[in-house]
This record gives sequence, C-alpha cells and structure tokens, in this order.
Amino acid sequence: MEIDLSQFSQVFFEESLEGLDAMESELLNLDVNNPDDEAINTIFRAAHSIKGGSATFGFNQVAKYTHLLETLLDEIRDGRRQMTSEHQDMLLLSVDLLRNMFDALMRKIDFNDPLLEQLEKQFTLEIEKGNKPSRETEPVDDVVTEESSSLTRWTIDFQAGIDILRCGNDPALMFNELRQLGELTVNLAECNSPDFEDIDPEACYLSWQLELITEQPLKRLEEVFEWVEDECIISYSSTPAVNDSAEQDNDETSLIQTDEESIPQAQLGSEDAQNNSEDNQVDGAIATSQAPKPKAVSQAKTPETSSIRVSIDKIDLLINMVGELVITQAMLGQIGQQDEIDEESLISLKQGLEQLATHTRDLQESVMQIRMLPISFAFNRFPRLVRDIGQQLNKKVELVLKGEDTELDKTVMEKIVDPMVHLVRNSLDHGLETPEERLAKGKSEIGTITLNAFHQGGSIIIEIIDDGAGLNTDRILEKARDKGLVAEDEELSVEAIHQLIFKPGFSTADAVSDLSGRGVGMDVVRRNINELNGTIELKSTQDKGSRFTIRLPLTLAILDGQLVRVGSHTYVVPLVSIHESLQVEPNKINRLSDGHELISLRDEYLPVIKVYQEFCHKSDASEIKDGLVMVVDSNNEKIGLLVDELLSQQQVVIKSLEDNYNRVPGVSGATILGDGTVALIIDVTGLVSMAGITNMKEHAA
Repeated sequence: MEIDLSQFSQVFFEESLEGLDAMESELLNLDVNNPDDEAINTIFRAAHSIKGGSATFGFNQVAKYTHLLETLLDEIRDGRRQMTSEHQDMLLLSVDLLRNMFDALMRKIDFNDPLLEQLEKQFTLEIEKGNKPSRETEPVDDVVTEESSSLTRWTIDFQAGIDILRCGNDPALMFNELRQLGELTVNLAECNSPDFEDIDPEACYLSWQLELITEQPLKRLEEVFEWVEDECIISYSSTPAVNDSAEQDNDETSLIQTDEESIPQAQLGSEDAQNNSEDNQVDGAIATSQAPKPKAVSQAKTPETSSIRVSIDKIDLLINMVGELVITQAMLGQIGQQDEIDEESLISLKQGLEQLATHTRDLQESVMQIRMLPISFAFNRFPRLVRDIGQQLNKKVELVLKGEDTELDKTVMEKIVDPMVHLVRNSLDHGLETPEERLAKGKSEIGTITLNAFHQGGSIIIEIIDDGAGLNTDRILEKARDKGLVAEDEELSVEAIHQLIFKPGFSTADAVSDLSGRGVGMDVVRRNINELNGTIELKSTQDKGSRFTIRLPLTLAILDGQLVRVGSHTYVVPLVSIHESLQVEPNKINRLSDGHELISLRDEYLPVIKVYQEFCHKSDASEIKDGLVMVVDSNNEKIGLLVDELLSQQQVVIKSLEDNYNRVPGVSGATILGDGTVALIIDVTGLVSMAGITNMKEHAA
C-alpha cells in the first residue's frame, strides 16, 4: 500500500528551513582558523537531516546536493580535512541555494539555477582534491595495509517499529546510507507478524541483521538511524574485520524484505548506476529507491499554508480559559432555563455577564499570545546580510542585536522585514564609512550597526542605529533643489531636510549600483510602515551616525480605536494616530486660495480634512466651527480631521476588505460593532492623499 507523504511535507519544509537557519548562524560565527567541534557537528547534522528527509520525500535533487555537503563536512569534523574560508563561503552559498530549492518545491515549480551545477562541480573537485594526496604519495601496499588494519565488522540488529512506514521512514533508504560507509550485507531476521486476519497493511513487522565492514566509528552508524531510534530496537556489536572480506563476491545479491515483496539489493539503484563509480551508485540508489513518492498534484495552484510553533504553556493557558468559559456558560444556561427571573437570579445574571466579559478578554489575550513570536526570527537574517554587503563594499562592520526576545505578531513581523532590510542596506552603503575614512575621523575602523527592539505602551519600537557619517544636509538640500522638490529661496530646518529622503525618486547617489542609487527605497519603506499603521522617525548627526525609529502596533488583528460619527455613519480611527480632539473657535480658522482650510493650534498651522466630503456623506457639521477636529499623525506631521461627534473608545477586531472587495482609498479595513453594524477603519495616510494634501508644511506656510 503506497503512503501519501505529501501530508507531512509542510512540516519537513519548516524543519529544513530551521536547519538552514542554524547552519547559517553557525557558519557566520565560525572561526575557520580554530573551528568549534560542536559548531561543525551542528552544521553536519542539519545537512544530514535535510538529506535524509529529502530522500524520503522523493526530493532527489536536494538529496543529491546535500550528500556532497555531508561528505565534505564529515571529513572536516573527523579531522581528515582542514576547514577554510573557501569552505565557509561555499557552505553559505549552499544555504542560499537550498532555500531557493525548497521555495521551488513548496510552490511546485521546477528549479533551474546555474549556481546548482557550479557548486556541485566545486564540491566534487574539493572532495576529490582532498582525497588525492594519500593515494598519490603513499605506496599502494601501505594504503591497503592501513585500511585493512582500521576496518571493523559491525553487526547491527535492527527491529523496525510497527509505525515506521506510516512516519515516512523507509528502511531501504537507511541501508543505502550504510552502503555508502562500507561493505554491507543485509539479512532478513525473524518476522514478528500476527495472524493473517490481524495484519495491518500499513504496519511493519520486519527485522534485519546487518553486517557492515567499515572504518567509520559507531557514532557515524548511529546517525543513520537517528530519525527512528526512538521507535525501533537497534543494537550494535563489533569485531575486527578479517582480510578475506575483500574476497567476497561483489556481485552477490542479498535480499531486502519490504512490506510487499523481496527486492534484490542491486535493484535499489538504477541500472545505469551499476556501471558508474561507487559514489554514483549511491546517488543512483537515492534517486530511484523504493521510497514512497508524493502523489501527483493537480495543476491548480494550492493555497500556501503557514504555521507557528507554540509552547505547551500557552496551550495550557488557553485550555484553562476555555474551561472557565464553559463554567460561566453553564451558570448562565441554568438561569436561562428558569421560568421566572427573580431578584436573586438577576444578580447572578449580572455576575455571570461580568465573568463572561472577563474570561472573553483573557481568552482574547491568550489567543493573541499564540501569534506572538520573538523578533529574533526577523533579526537572524541580518548577520548574513551585513557580512556579505560589508565584504562587497570593503567595509568592516560589527552587528549588535538587542531585545531579541521582544515579541511581535507574526503577520507584523513578516511585513516589517523588507523595510528593515532597506534601512540596514542604506546604513551599510551610505551611512558607514570605509576603514580609511573612519580612521581619518578618529573613529574605530570597524563600524557598528545596532538593531534594537522593545515594547513601549501598546506598541513595539524597532531601532536601526549606525555610527557612520550621518546625513549630509547640504547634499540632500542641493539634490532636492535640483529635482525641484524645494524652491531655491526656500529655507528648511534640519529635520525638514532629513524628511526629504522619504520623497519618491529621491537619491543622493551619484551612480546606480546594485545596492542603491535608483531612488526607490526610502519612500517604499515609509509606505510599507504606514500600511501597518506604524510610523518612522529619523534623527541624524553629522559624523556621529543616524537612528531610524519604527513604531508599530503589536498586532494587526485587534486595534485600539476611537469611534467617531460622520453624518449617519460610524468610523474607527486608530488611537495610536490620535494626538488630541478639540472644538475650534472661528478666529482660529484660515482658508487658502486652493480651498483647503487651516487651523491655528499653539503657534502651528494644521490643514483640516472634512471627512464627510471625502467619503461623500451628508453631515451635521459641514463647517469646522460646527464640529470636532481630531488632530492625528500622518508621516510624522499633524493634520486635523473634521468629524461630527466622538463616540466611545474600544478594541475592535480588524476584518480585511480586500479579501472580497477592491482596495478602498482612505480605508484600511472594517470591524463589526457590538450592535452588529459594520464600521470602517480610517487609513489616515490614505485619507490625506485623497484630500490632495501632499505637503502639509507647504500649505501651512
């Protein structure tokens, strides 16, 4: 009976990507001149697990490639090869390549990257180069004598667990891996099968006795079975190998018993593989082994699945909350069954409703905690980015990570990574100086980039800090005037000049490179952060460095909002955007020639948007003096929103409109209120664009 392994593939992908992250982290921290044994073992185990799992699922391209990695790493950890910086670079490139291979597998598309063939050749040449000296410099007789003296005959009694096949672990693949280590003989041992009517067709009742002649230590043999050691019974015994082992007939075919029939050992590889070298025979065996293959999928695109790992403590807390809800529901149910509700029952009803509100809030917080992940998941990609770009720019850079345990909603984290990458790349390219320039300024030749995260109120703060040259205000202002963004006679403050870098198409680079110079970066950063209902602030000092501060909501699922009335409609404004609300006296209102109106607020002039006009409603307060002005933040600048009335403040659950409708300008989502009506959530930045106010400072001048 063929087992459909596709149901387990998503877990395999997630675990493999985690393994690649571990490989990359260890490689980046590795001192090639004095490599740590545990670090090398961690890298080897990740490659070994990926190879074994890929072969099991029939991902032969990945299995074949990771076999090369595993071979090189095995020689390094056994001391047969010295780790070099070239090996480190090859392995880091392999991490990138494998990520792309897994991406193609998850999207069910073919993978065709010339880098794969290049790296395969590079690894093959490196492995062969490492093996040549001992064969060329030592006499043949000495080699044979040395090998013979170090060979060990291992006897392995292997009793498969009854559920081994259900878990996607094929013993034939393990035997193939043992065959790579030496000369293997496989003998079927006693079968512990039940009576015929009790046989489970998906269970395994087989046992084997394996004899392996190899120079590998026991630890290497145990790694072959590490995926199944908890569900199988495995024992090892050893004796020195005798010389006549080499005289055994190499064409002898031993039988491997499967759940359906006996398959000759020679048939585990392809026919072509029998005529190739020993290594090619191994690869052929992996490529065409009897491992169950995932069933063919339809051509229609399947929705991508995503998952997160949750600690058992969070699950236990959630179960406790549900238990409290069940108790409260039972109490309210008893009251509801009464024919008449007396005063005592009414008191119990009120108490039950209060408990229900408390438990619901606790349950909500517990569920939200399940979606929270430490920001280290986002930070972990930057050591590699900083290393590679630093080498490309010939800059010495130290990356400092702080607040890695700060938790953030998974959705927010996924969407903030790209803006952070832009900011870090800009710090590397524009911010940090070359070692020579830093020494000339009296600085350390090693520049520092710091990523910091912490909670503040109901938000998360992410800081990207560098100790580089800072922003060149004169250069920025000159470029802005050349592009017509600033008039020749216009005077701007230092803060206003710094904000010019967020203008679309703005760049101070003299030449376009693969890192910067196209003017498509900082405006995208701000727009993406605004779409997350967040803000970005910039502080920079000449020759001291720059600090970008990103403020984001902890989650995109629930929002603290202020309900407002505009005509007969109710809207929600995010509390994080609101500074204050006030009634404006007529003498504080000024009208511009283009029709926009300003209010004077503490020596500052703020443009006002009439919400009812932008959303085409009728309003009770058509003039500023008749309604309330809510002062909100948009791109670090204040603006007024004219509304009819302020209602209550409450937490609202955000529902996306784009799943069923087109994107609505000025609206970021919707929510359902307690009375069942739908209220739209105002997108402040989008509303400003709708109103045609592109430069609020210019209107206020």
